[in-house]
Amino acid sequence: MFVILVYDVNQKRVAKVLKTARKYLYWVQNSVLEGEITEANFRRLKGELSKIINQDEDSVLFYIFGSMKYSTRELLGIQKGGETNML
Repeated sequence: MFVILVYDVNQKRVAKVLKTARKYLYWVQNSVLEGEITEANFRRLKGELSKIINQDEDSVLFYIFGSMKYSTRELLGIQKGGETNML
């Protein structure tokens, strides 16, 4: 499946959330990651993030697609992340 992850977390936790998410997805913008991921790794990612965030003040949003077959991606401006930045 293809996932877009968007997060808004307290600055104290931003680095931990980004580092964890980059183990599974590609960083593409500030607070945005995307990529193909298996169901098992998606469950791992959610589990790891739930241990980092404070659910009373942080937010992590997942857009989940069966595939990217019928979609396109368009960029205006500079590219900020990308597939080459995956850990």
